Amino acid sequence: MVRIADLLAAGPTYSFEFFPPKSEAELNTLVHTLRDLEPLAPSFVSVTYRGGAASRQRTYDLVTGMLHTTSLVPMAHLTCVAHSRLELAEILVDYAKAGVENLMALGGDPPEQLAPGGAAPAEGAPGGAPGELHHAVELVEMARVIGGFSIGVAAHPVGHPASPDLATDRRHLAAKLRLADFAITQFFFEAGEYARLIDELHALGVDRPVLPGIMPITSLASVPRMAAMGAAVPGWMVERLEAAEHRGGAASVRAEGVRLATELCQEVLAHGAPGLHFYTLNRSSATREIYRALGLAPELSTAG
Repeated sequence: MVRIADLLAAGPTYSFEFFPPKSEAELNTLVHTLRDLEPLAPSFVSVTYRGGAASRQRTYDLVTGMLHTTSLVPMAHLTCVAHSRLELAEILVDYAKAGVENLMALGGDPPEQLAPGGAAPAEGAPGGAPGELHHAVELVEMARVIGGFSIGVAAHPVGHPASPDLATDRRHLAAKLRLADFAITQFFFEAGEYARLIDELHALGVDRPVLPGIMPITSLASVPRMAAMGAAVPGWMVERLEAAEHRGGAASVRAEGVRLATELCQEVLAHGAPGLHFYTLNRSSATREIYRALGLAPELSTAG
C-alpha cells in the first residue's frame, strides 16, 4: 500500500474526505461520488470515524473496500473517545492485518460537541463514557508502538475549541507533529489563518507537512452550521455570497462559493502548502469544479 508520508515527500498531494454511509440511500450517493472522483486520481482519501461498534465497522468496511476494490489510497480515522486501550490496540492491529497503513489519529470531542456530517478532521467521537486515552498524542504513541502506520493528526488554524489559548494549542500540536508524519487542518476560510499556523509551528521547530482542509460553501443555509462545526464564515465572505444570491439566487451562491474556495486554494498553495484536502460531504460536483478551476483536471466534466 502507498504511504501518505511518502506521497507528501514526493510532492503536492490532493485528497478527499468521506464519511461512512448509514443507510442504503447514503451508500448509493457515496458510490456515485466515488465513481465521479476516482478519475481525478486523488493522492489519497480519508474516511471519518464516529465510534461505537456499528460505526467502527462501517469505517473499517469502507476503508478496506476502497483498498481492495478501487485504485484509491485510503486513510482510516480513529478517535480515543469511548475506547479502552485494548480496544484501540485491537482496531489498529485489525487495520494492519488488512493492509491499511494510513491512519488519522484523533482525540475526539465529547458527544455533545460533535459536529454534524463527519466533516472536520478533529471530530468523530462516539457517545458513551470517556476512554482511557484522552489526547491524540497518546493514540499516535500507541500506533507507533504497534508499527507500520503513516500517521496524520488534526490541526486547527484558529486553535482547538478546548484549548485555553492559542499558544497552548500550538504547543500541543507541535508535540503531536513531532511524533506524527503530517497534519490536516480543520476547514478555514482565510489564507492568513493557515499562514499564521505554519509560521507558528516553524517557530516551535516543527516543519512536518500540514495540509489545508478546504470546505466549499455552496449555500447560505450552510453558513450557520460552519460556526457550529468549528470555523465561522467571515463577514466579507458572507457579503459576497449574499450579493451572489441577489444577482441570481441559489445557483449564483453556489458558483460564488466555488470561486471563493478556489481562491483560497490558490492562496494557500502560493504560501507553500504541500497540497489540498477537500471535505466533500460525500458529494463530488463542487470538488470537481474546483479541480477544473485550479487546472488540476481541466478535461473532466462538472456534471453530476
